[in-house]
Amino acid sequence: MKSIQETYAPHSLCFGCGPSNSQGLRIKSYVDGNLFFANFKPESYHQAFENVLSGGIVGTLLDCHSNWCAAYSMMKFANENAPACTVTAYYSVELLKPTPMDSILKLVASPIKVSNNKAEINAELLAQDVCTARCSGLFVAVSPGHPAFHRW
Repeated sequence: MKSIQETYAPHSLCFGCGPSNSQGLRIKSYVDGNLFFANFKPESYHQAFENVLSGGIVGTLLDCHSNWCAAYSMMKFANENAPACTVTAYYSVELLKPTPMDSILKLVASPIKVSNNKAEINAELLAQDVCTARCSGLFVAVSPGHPAFHRW
């Protein structure tokens, strides 16, 4: 089964979610109803210190996964066939506890409020079913002239 990123943005170079970025994180998000899921296996070079994931990587995972939750949710809200290019207007990450490196991590996101051109999203990062970080943010569709307009 293709991820949302592989389906709608197979040539994206985004560090967090771009399928075409060979040095990126390459997260793959999937939708099930109103929930969006992704799994991520950290590599040793993603750690901040021994067996703990870098907070910057945590933020990137939550940001990219939330952005795709927003793009897909706006697409469905507007009854379109493809998502508009979206960017992060703002997001806030709470690092609740150290995220261990020795397991497959799970990202879960859900839309809170959706319109044609913006979406509020909540997301969590779980390690062995324990929430280690959470995020809330606003993601917006961009217009022609914005550098990200044709990135997908």
